[in-house]
Amino acid sequence: MKLLEIQSSPRGESSDSISLTQSFIEACKSDNTSIVVDTLNVWHEHLPEFDYEAIGAKYKAVKHETMTEAESKAWEHIQSLIQRFQNADRIVIGTPMWNFGLPYKLKQLIDLVAQRNYLFTYDGKQYGPLLNVEKAVVVYTRGSRFLEGTPIPPSLFDHQATYLDFWLQLVGVRDLRSVIVDNAWNQDRQESEVSLAKGKATLEQLVEWFLN
Repeated sequence: MKLLEIQSSPRGESSDSISLTQSFIEACKSDNTSIVVDTLNVWHEHLPEFDYEAIGAKYKAVKHETMTEAESKAWEHIQSLIQRFQNADRIVIGTPMWNFGLPYKLKQLIDLVAQRNYLFTYDGKQYGPLLNVEKAVVVYTRGSRFLEGTPIPPSLFDHQATYLDFWLQLVGVRDLRSVIVDNAWNQDRQESEVSLAKGKATLEQLVEWFLN
């Protein structure tokens, strides 16, 4: 089984999202020693800028037009990232909430790999998935708790899970489980520890489902 792990926090060993996803992956590996993990840390990956050459390559790829040397180089780098998604049987992502959405480096990765005719199709009327990923787990960590009926309802403030869940299903993840850990960073560290422990316990319950 090939597992693509995406880390999107720059905090390394201090990151709650990385700690939780790595704990989950270790539990999976304990039950299935054949798992091969490809770890993609968006902060260590030296992601290419989605600049003039990259966006030029994007449009030329769709139209099957000849690229310049700079465009071809950018497109090769983008395709190498796309292939890591295409090679995966399972995906695990951990991400903190930044300004009610995703860290910009994770969004940069999505903008790079979400290419027409590679991860999805579009015929002018509707979109279709091109990935063949049966299952994925996403761990969302947040500094607050968002509840409807409070001053910070998720219907207004959650642009983290709503977007990433949508995107993963769009490109072809067939069965997605999201684990939301509220109050992961809180002035009351004891409350945070309780939230993190609940998140870890929830992930442990997903191991059997994820592997089968």
